[in-house]
Amino acid sequence: MELILQDTNETYILSEKVFNVSFNEPLIHQTIVTYLARKRQGSKAQKSRSEVSGSGKKPWRQKGTGKARAGSLRSPIWRSGGVTFAAKSKKYILKINKKMYQGALKSIFSELIRQNRLFLFADFFLKSPKTKMLFKKLQLMNLKRVLIITDPVSQNLFYASRNLYCVCVLSVNAINPVSLISYDTVLVTISAIKKIEAMFQ
Repeated sequence: MELILQDTNETYILSEKVFNVSFNEPLIHQTIVTYLARKRQGSKAQKSRSEVSGSGKKPWRQKGTGKARAGSLRSPIWRSGGVTFAAKSKKYILKINKKMYQGALKSIFSELIRQNRLFLFADFFLKSPKTKMLFKKLQLMNLKRVLIITDPVSQNLFYASRNLYCVCVLSVNAINPVSLISYDTVLVTISAIKKIEAMFQ
């Protein structure tokens, strides 16, 4: 499989094992669910009536005061009392095998090529870390929502893209299924594509 470099018009032969894989929707779905689940913090915590600090003494006697009966200062119906059904920290981590994860990424990359959404560049660089410069460069290519994969990520490109919500710059080690499917177009440099092929073969 050949892909034309956008900046030099040369051709690069892609690995069939990585970029010519059939689309596996169930595997991609499972991989994305697992990835997003592992991103969840799960650190929410509230105190129940047994965990709230306070006296265990009965506030007033049971009868004769005219007030509603009360047995604890830590009751959930009182201010500064405990929470009735207190939320506790929870682990949302799901497991997926390494081969399954890599298979999902291969499937996504292959589908991006089939849909003409992946473009290859010999290099993608900026002379200075200017957001306006990057914006104009993408505008000339008629691109809006773009994921740029380079290796390594240049400082100028990183700083120029920080203020553009529709542009994301990642290194090869930071590639994930959510980023790959979230953008309309994916730009990859030759150095990055070679590293991707070495990782997945």
